[in-house]
Amino acid sequence: MPGPPPARSAADRLLAVLGSFEQSHPALTLTQIAQRADLPLPTAHRLVGVLTGWGALERTEDGRYHVGLRLWEVAALAPRGVGLRQAAMPFLEDLYETTHENVQLAVRDGMEVLYTEHIAGRSAVGVRSRVGARWPLHATGVGLVLLAHGGAPLQDRYCAGNLAAFTSFTVTDPVRLRRMLAEVRRSGCAVSDRQITDDALSVAAPVLGSRGEVVAAVSVVVPFAGARTAALVPVVRVAGRGISRALGWQPASHRPRDFRRAEVPLSQAGRRPEPGGTRSTGAPP
Repeated sequence: MPGPPPARSAADRLLAVLGSFEQSHPALTLTQIAQRADLPLPTAHRLVGVLTGWGALERTEDGRYHVGLRLWEVAALAPRGVGLRQAAMPFLEDLYETTHENVQLAVRDGMEVLYTEHIAGRSAVGVRSRVGARWPLHATGVGLVLLAHGGAPLQDRYCAGNLAAFTSFTVTDPVRLRRMLAEVRRSGCAVSDRQITDDALSVAAPVLGSRGEVVAAVSVVVPFAGARTAALVPVVRVAGRGISRALGWQPASHRPRDFRRAEVPLSQAGRRPEPGGTRSTGAPP
């Protein structure tokens, strides 16, 4: 018979307390923290006290706890967080002023895409992303860009897993997904429709680091009805390359192998994607 599970370390218990907070549960009582972290109430009380004293948690007047500003200060030191956002912001703002649509910046974290910046258009189509939100790689435009440039081992692991569907247009067939990823690498851009919501289309492009590696992706999300893909593809590419240069990428000397390709003719890029997939490239909002 298997023995009892190994004892959790103090660090594990502290992380469990922090991990009990989610987008859907931003404020919790002590009892809720104990339950969600699977800790005895006295242990949760002690750990919450330590975290509150350090500033990782803050307590409101009604007795609930939420994530404190000290964690935000620490998170600001992440090189793929605030530093990337600062370099990207002028280009994201330009992209917004050009399109007046939702503009997003994201990085890959394991098998998920993590949004690090989002500019929302006042009358733009509604999106289900926000700063700090996570989505599966295959179901987002930026995620497809990051997965396409993540290497064969990552793609093998990802395609072997469960490809969740969010609409009837979400691509869940591994063979079809691999074709989409190959097209993203070939064209240098991803275009897809209605894979997160059934009314939106997105265009995404890679952001390169100083060594020519893909470190992030930028996208614009527009209403599916009347989307002018031919006009969006070049401006999103320009934004991606502008951010890349701000991060130290030099086109002449640091161009990745899979980025050496002929441009997709705008007449081809502008054709309406097939439902749930792509013609010229592949990515959903």
